[in-house]
Amino acid sequence: MNFEIDPNAPELIVRRDFLKKLGAASTAAMMSGAPQLVRGKDIEHPEAKADACILLWLAGGMAAPETFDPKRYTPFEKGISVDSVLSTFPAIDTVVDDIKICAGLENIASVMDRGTLIRSAVQPDLGSILHSRHQYHWHTGYVPPQTVACPHLGSWMARVLGPNNNVIPAFINVGQRLEGVGEKEELKAFTTAGFFGNEYGPMNLPFPEQAAQSVRPPEGMTSERFTNRDKLFRNLVDQSPHRDYASDFQQESMMRSMDNAHRLLSSREREAFDLELEPKEAREIYDTGRFGRGCLLARRLVEKGARFVEVTTEYVPFLHWDTHAEGHNTIDRLHKEIDRPIAQLILDLEERGMLDRTLVIIASEFSRDALIEGRPGSEANDQATHKVDVITEEKHYGLHRHFTGGTSVAMFGGGVKKGHLYGKTADDRPLVAVENPITVTDLHATIMTAMGVSPKTEFSVEGRPFYVTEDGKGKAVMDIFA
Repeated sequence: MNFEIDPNAPELIVRRDFLKKLGAASTAAMMSGAPQLVRGKDIEHPEAKADACILLWLAGGMAAPETFDPKRYTPFEKGISVDSVLSTFPAIDTVVDDIKICAGLENIASVMDRGTLIRSAVQPDLGSILHSRHQYHWHTGYVPPQTVACPHLGSWMARVLGPNNNVIPAFINVGQRLEGVGEKEELKAFTTAGFFGNEYGPMNLPFPEQAAQSVRPPEGMTSERFTNRDKLFRNLVDQSPHRDYASDFQQESMMRSMDNAHRLLSSREREAFDLELEPKEAREIYDTGRFGRGCLLARRLVEKGARFVEVTTEYVPFLHWDTHAEGHNTIDRLHKEIDRPIAQLILDLEERGMLDRTLVIIASEFSRDALIEGRPGSEANDQATHKVDVITEEKHYGLHRHFTGGTSVAMFGGGVKKGHLYGKTADDRPLVAVENPITVTDLHATIMTAMGVSPKTEFSVEGRPFYVTEDGKGKAVMDIFA
């Protein structure tokens, strides 16, 4: 199967071609048998530093100079040159002497002594600077499309490590709708267990405040009727004319996922999904929007045994961190949405004695710049060509171009050093990583190492090797661990 895409095609055609070929690959994966774990002589799993992982995903392209890597601040005034704009927020002190972050993140500044701030994460050219491609790459470690459906990072943890609690789903995805939003098919492409099967896929909870409803039988339904409905549904699936389009393994995996769902709906652990059971004072601290409520839900889920929880600000084109217009004002609003909940999540985990064994990650698909698209020398398609030389309106004040040359990732708990700064980007444009650059592959290796999984972990899929990091070549950055 040929997966080459015309680099000169318009973005819409590129996206459609990508999805068509990805769909064909996914179908091929669904027809395959069970993936087999390969236990090579050279694979030795590291000692786990964390038992659970929470990924706080700032979807849409978090501008590092507006959050965790402040540069020269230029306040808005009519007529300023775009060339002079590196940061539109001033830097503020944190509780760590040599770490400053942007104004608006004062609460996060107060907990920076609990984690490591990486300022040198870099992304490759992927042929096109599209959110869909970079999001897929970050979440799976592989550049799309592939000849098999690649598992999400959370599915790798669910498959290799298993659940911390057999009742609570190992992988839970909070805050992202997969229906009714732009690029929904692209989001579905990586929010999946891929060739591992349904049982290792995410439980999707787009609205955290409604999570409790997703783990309750319909109101008024008796337990007997609930059990009967489950049996009828199983029979319907078993007799479906579409069974021939999936392997026995995939069908069995789907049935096991149904078993898991039925067990959850019948358990006491489902109370973890109900935010109303949290004290009012705690709910108010987190209640800055869906993302804030998602952070509270993540804490409750990890307390009850979730292995991997992703909480997203939700990716919708041209909204949230996709700051192509009204950049400064949008980031000002987003600071308010993320600052208090993230800091409180760290404090709550620490207070409960859970932070040391929970790896909390703050990340995004790439950074942003006011002037440069991609990075110097990039030949990727879809680079913005329109340029505003002088800012005459406040809506143009901000960072709006996709930038892959250097971005920030923050990590807390999970064995990482406390109050540590790793890597550096240039102080003047281009703001590329100039010290200790970390690729997505090595970042994944670092995350999996913290979780006790070798970056060389390998499965045989359709008779060919497939690794948790691309080609098994990821190398953990051990300098960030205590």
